[in-house]
Amino acid sequence: MGERFVVVPVDGGGGVTGEREHSDAVVADPAPDTGGSSSSGGTVEEKEAGEDSVFEPQDPNVVVPILEYNREPNKYGDGVPKENSPFINNTDNDKGNSYDGTNMALFEEEMDSNPMVSSLLNKLANYTNLTQGAQEHEEADDDEGPKKKAVKSPQMGTFMGVYLPCLQNILGVILFLRLTWIVGTAGILESLAIVGLCCSCTMLTAISMSAIATNGVVPAGGSYYMISRSLGPEFGGAVGLCFYLGTTFAGSMYILGTIEILLTYIVPKAAIFVAERKEDEVDALLNNMRVYGTCCLALMAVVVFVGVKYVNKLALVFLACVILSILAIYAGVIKTIFEPPDFPVCMLGNRTLQNHNFDKCLKTEIIDNVTVTTKLWKLFCKGSELNATCNEYFANNNVTLVQGIPGLTSGVISENMWSEYGPLNMLVENKKLPSLGGSDPAKDIYMPYVVNDITTFFTLLVGIYFPSVTGIMAGSNRSGDLRDAQKSIPIGTILAIATTSVIYITCVVLFGACIEGVLLRDKFGDSVKGNLVIGTLSWPSPWVIVIGSFFSCCGAGLQSLTGAPRLLQAIARDGIVPFLQVFGHGKANGEPTWALLLTAAICEIGILIASLDSVAPILSMFFLMCYLFVNLACAVQTLLRTPNWRPRFKYYHWALSFLGMSLCLALMFISSWYYAIVAMAIASCIYKYIEYRGAEKEWGDGIRGLSLNAARYALIRLEEAPPHTKNWRPQLLVLLNLDSDQGVKHPRLLSFTTQLKAGKGLTIVGNVLEGTYLTKETESKRAEQNIKASMSAERTKGFCHVVVSSNLRDGFSHLIQSAGLGGMKHNTVLMAWPGTWRQSNDPQSWRNFIETVRETTAAHQALLVAKNVDSFPTNQDRLGEGTIDVWWVVHDGGMLMLLPFLLRQHKVWRKCKMRIFTVAQMDDNSIQMKKDLQMFLYHLRLDAEVEVVEMHDNDISAFTYEKTLVMEQRTQMLKQMQLSRTEREREIQSITDESRSSIRRKNQGAAQSTNLSRQSSSVEDTQEDEAQLIHDRNTASHATINDKADTGPERVHMTWTKDKLFTERSRNRECNANVAVRDLFNMKPEWESLNQSNVRRMHTAVKLNEVVVNKSQGAHLVLLNMPGPPRNRGGDENYMEFLEVLLEGLNRVLLVRGGGREVITIYS
Repeated sequence: MGERFVVVPVDGGGGVTGEREHSDAVVADPAPDTGGSSSSGGTVEEKEAGEDSVFEPQDPNVVVPILEYNREPNKYGDGVPKENSPFINNTDNDKGNSYDGTNMALFEEEMDSNPMVSSLLNKLANYTNLTQGAQEHEEADDDEGPKKKAVKSPQMGTFMGVYLPCLQNILGVILFLRLTWIVGTAGILESLAIVGLCCSCTMLTAISMSAIATNGVVPAGGSYYMISRSLGPEFGGAVGLCFYLGTTFAGSMYILGTIEILLTYIVPKAAIFVAERKEDEVDALLNNMRVYGTCCLALMAVVVFVGVKYVNKLALVFLACVILSILAIYAGVIKTIFEPPDFPVCMLGNRTLQNHNFDKCLKTEIIDNVTVTTKLWKLFCKGSELNATCNEYFANNNVTLVQGIPGLTSGVISENMWSEYGPLNMLVENKKLPSLGGSDPAKDIYMPYVVNDITTFFTLLVGIYFPSVTGIMAGSNRSGDLRDAQKSIPIGTILAIATTSVIYITCVVLFGACIEGVLLRDKFGDSVKGNLVIGTLSWPSPWVIVIGSFFSCCGAGLQSLTGAPRLLQAIARDGIVPFLQVFGHGKANGEPTWALLLTAAICEIGILIASLDSVAPILSMFFLMCYLFVNLACAVQTLLRTPNWRPRFKYYHWALSFLGMSLCLALMFISSWYYAIVAMAIASCIYKYIEYRGAEKEWGDGIRGLSLNAARYALIRLEEAPPHTKNWRPQLLVLLNLDSDQGVKHPRLLSFTTQLKAGKGLTIVGNVLEGTYLTKETESKRAEQNIKASMSAERTKGFCHVVVSSNLRDGFSHLIQSAGLGGMKHNTVLMAWPGTWRQSNDPQSWRNFIETVRETTAAHQALLVAKNVDSFPTNQDRLGEGTIDVWWVVHDGGMLMLLPFLLRQHKVWRKCKMRIFTVAQMDDNSIQMKKDLQMFLYHLRLDAEVEVVEMHDNDISAFTYEKTLVMEQRTQMLKQMQLSRTEREREIQSITDESRSSIRRKNQGAAQSTNLSRQSSSVEDTQEDEAQLIHDRNTASHATINDKADTGPERVHMTWTKDKLFTERSRNRECNANVAVRDLFNMKPEWESLNQSNVRRMHTAVKLNEVVVNKSQGAHLVLLNMPGPPRNRGGDENYMEFLEVLLEGLNRVLLVRGGGREVITIYS
């Protein structure tokens, strides 16, 4: 329930002003006299104290506002968890409240969130649990305002509140209709094993349930509430619905039991379908059950809908019927010692006969000295004449009478010790009686023999018997009505299970000791003129059991139809299963109308099955599933030792809970393995549905605690050292940009993350806000919510981390350094290219970008930069036939190879093919390079087309000089001129236009070199920082491979090696010196002042861009090595220009910079 504090004026004497009277009002005692003067001309200290408090009571008659606790009912669909603790108040409604007084003035600013202890204790004293369906009553009372009456505290004790309801729910239809048949079929020993298994299961479950039920206040909701709050909404919803289905099918079973008693034992002539042939009797009975069961269900549903309160009042009457019936059984057993009842069973040979159609167990009888045939003769012979043709077995065997109830002292117990399982239509026989041949199974089924109506075996009997021990949750379901639920539930439930277990065990032994075996195996009492078998044992009359069991089944059916809709209503109102929310509504008095209709519809399915023996295993599955998770909940909470796990019931242990859970699971598969699989599949589907679509609930459940413990254990076990190359995958830190409203600027970056990760590994989505946390707390929370919403929309599974820092530079640095925990840290940074860096008024934006590149390099982390990220495909797009082009210029540890493979695992990129381009210089053998690369890809198990692109040494074009000139002039101008933004842009545009209008031509002429030129160029090249289009030395060093001459057929030749790098540098110095000398002859005057290092870099960018655009302009994605930033920060802006030129004309580009380690291997 939601709570809030309100300020209520109270007079000094403790009375509440106005008409409203509250017994729970808390009056603040006046401050004790400190000896100070109370005159109007008080001291300065008194005045200051008076200023500090809003209102200082001096006059006892003055009305003093105090804090009072009001309970607000949950509004339907508000998403507030029902179990909100009474210790926590709803601060949203308390913002305007304040505490007036001097004693607690030090805490007055916190009174809206931290109430006084007196108010808290008063609130707890008046805290009550509402029973299911009573919420609307509370809301209605709330509307009455001043007329609201105090809620009457529940007064039910252990005996009336728990013990008797459990007794009534446990004892039922199976005891009266099937237990004798189970004993006869399985024998006393195996029947005791069945009873022992099932009762042990429920006793262990009751111990676990008692621990959970006494661990705090359990509102009405029973097992659903306990499981959902212990194991979380997913398990709670799945098991709650299983428990609901079990209760609903239990209603079907009770109704079928009611109709079976009615049609078989009370009024057999009421049957609508009558079998003309013996083999059709089973089908006729099932059809009668369907018709009468449907009518009975409709009648019961109407009774529940109209007058549920009468059902509850009649519960004691139904319980009395059960107890009287059991007492009649025990009385009958005692009577058999002195005077066994006369229920003879007619046997033909060793076969049991149905005696519906004959009175005397004789073939012939003498009347007036004349031998005449009996009715029994006519059943086996073709006429009543003595010379008529008769059944061969009938002719060869004599008819004998056997006492059906020989009595407790008869010694029949030794005959009933062992099992008598058999197939369908097996004859019920007494093996000790003589029997001569002549059996014809094809004809025997038409004879009036007692036969098995189903195939019997041990596991089937377990499934049929188990519903007779269910019902142990009845006490916890009534927790809202109990005076002391934490005391009553364990005692009452365990005593009820112990009592019923004793009843079942004694009944098994007594039935086996008193009743003849053939009568025990006669399920419907056909051999004793259609009497209920257990009724033949009772005293004073069989009708005591028949009537008692009839009303018992009626009452149990009504109870199921009353309880199941309320359970469904509770699940629906929790909002964890969206499509069930309609069933949370009900009538004005809280009756769940829609839930009742659904319950009746599901119940009808069980009735259409029509066979009690077929319905019983179904509900056994659902109840066993429920009990399994009760045990699991207790075991998990006990092992986790969560701080809140403090049950008052101390006689539990996790081993007992695990034993109970294992027993439940074993019983599920023992009873019916295919039903068990279906029940588990239903529960799993519900679990996944709630996980996928259900409302977010935080109930402090054990599964969350288990996850935390598992995560802690895994993190401790996870070494902080980097993983092996075979286990390496990109663990991403995604740096997002937000707009002024804290909205995500580039949601496609999250889409790309999802496509690259596919839910595997670690993803941290980070953002930095500029400022201090105290001033930016609200924006930080909103940014985090927006990022999480975007992650959910883009199906990005990961964590969100928003940092508030004094500047963006430090914030990104903190994220790169500290994101993650232990061994679960990111190894790759993904960010968007700052597309508006040229238009930005603040150069800090692109400087932050370059510093981030440097940070990732220093941290040995890989870097991915997505250019034109807004044009990347969404998760809903499906790219058609196309390519992902990889431009492998320098070796980066294999990142360029791995990323396309990971992308193609996602359905967006699945149809794309991978192409790998590598660049060959003049002295490279391009044919051999291609072969080596193909072999390398073959060993890597990657499918890709390979192409080697040759880049010849060309003269530096005029276009390159012009580009470099524009770049340097722009940089110089921005440094020296302090212009407004508009003027600056206009000036930049004029310079750009002037430069682009210049002649773009290639310099042609004879190459003549001088030592002076070469020397000056070499000196200049040595002095300049070598930020060329290759990785820095620490990255390139990881690509060391033997020289091409030493490479065998299986060796792989990389594009760049250390030796080749140094060779290339020296060769480039010579070539560039020649180029510089050649260009001096045709150089414009303004070109002479250009930095030749910048000219060379621009030349590389232009030439490489031409090649990439020529080959990959139509590719869906281009992956390219990202050059490292210059070590000298003075060239940062030039670095951005080089990258712009390199990427010009390409749509989707991913710049990749390795982390300094191998990430892909050819080994298994």
